[in-house]
Amino acid sequence: MKFVLEVDMGEAAFEGKAADELGRILRYWGGNLRHYALEPGTGEAVYDSGYREVGGWRITASEAPASPS
Repeated sequence: MKFVLEVDMGEAAFEGKAADELGRILRYWGGNLRHYALEPGTGEAVYDSGYREVGGWRITASEAPASPS
């Protein structure tokens, strides 16, 4: 399985406070994951501190490794 987090920081990268905003998102979801079944198909929207949807996280099945040619 894979845990995938995608966050659109917009043109201004959270008005120059990208590290602060991304840290807040990671702390919130890091603490909240225990409430979810960590299995493929699980996921939620991610919001910034202004409660705007900026992305999401999801659990996906692992990709099969590419076979050598």
